Amino acid sequence: MNGFGFAAHGGPEQLGWVDLPEPVPGPDEVRIRLRAAAFNRLDRFVLEGIPGVSIDRPHVLGSDGAGTVDAVGDGVRDLSPGERVLLNPGLWDGSCSACQRGEEALCRSYRIVGEHTQGTMTEKVLVPRRNVHTIPSSFGFPEAAAAPLVFQTAWRALLTVGELEPGERVAIVGAGGGVSTAAIQVARLRGAEVTVVSHSPSKLERARALGASHLVGFPADGLLDKALWTESGKQGYDLIFDSVGKESVPRTVRALARGGRLVIIGATSGPMAELDLRTLFWRQASIRGSTMAGRAEFEAMLAELISGRLVPVVDSRFPLSRAKEAFERFSSPELFGKVVVEMPG
Repeated sequence: MNGFGFAAHGGPEQLGWVDLPEPVPGPDEVRIRLRAAAFNRLDRFVLEGIPGVSIDRPHVLGSDGAGTVDAVGDGVRDLSPGERVLLNPGLWDGSCSACQRGEEALCRSYRIVGEHTQGTMTEKVLVPRRNVHTIPSSFGFPEAAAAPLVFQTAWRALLTVGELEPGERVAIVGAGGGVSTAAIQVARLRGAEVTVVSHSPSKLERARALGASHLVGFPADGLLDKALWTESGKQGYDLIFDSVGKESVPRTVRALARGGRLVIIGATSGPMAELDLRTLFWRQASIRGSTMAGRAEFEAMLAELISGRLVPVVDSRFPLSRAKEAFERFSSPELFGKVVVEMPG
């Protein structure tokens, strides 16, 4: 079985086709014949090698996927071959104390498809039954593949960890990535007033079309805190959603309102940031971290996607034979939304 991935960590030069045995479903497992998969920034980190994360190689990239049920293991009686499905890429053990109280995202054994296991840039993938969700025919495979990782990340970060309430002011740093395009929609669905920050004027206008009320360009002098403070009417933001890290966090902290929350879901510009802690205690603000989502959060998010109230943003589509080109597109400064790879029907 062919897949797109790598045999050795490194840069894009390591990418190519790898061969894996076809997975065989065990008890309570489902094998999905994939029709579409999508890249995430996580794939770049996996390729480079994540400290402390050991993976089997050769390794297939991809966390998101949608397709049809191909085969089921013992104990799976409610799914049949041919049913249209998408997968939840978050894996938990179901037995720890966090899982028992419905906080699967805090599972000590939490893993992600495509990071800790073989990914979705291939013909077939094997996942636990609880990670498989049926989808209607109105929900296309490319859109279904574009949604799971980014929308669950945005959902938990804003609503659970960030405790976003209707009418609050939220600033989303970054406009073009899949998580940002999801976060804009989740925040608007919650009834928040949304400000989006980006280097790109064209991406800001596209963010407006997704529901952003206010647009802020990264200032040339780097004083993002002042730009946000001015845009908020010198009130600050109740919640700031930041995936940039080193470049932005020292400034976005200073744009928080009293009692505001900075929720960090990534660090694309670097993981180490220096902060003035006096800002936090004087404004009684907080910094919170979030990643992925629990089972109930995923199901709530998926219901909104199927209803059409949340819409996956697809930047571009490529056939599996052009997976390397698709991966390169993911690094493009013009990227807006998800890069989807489609498999033969």
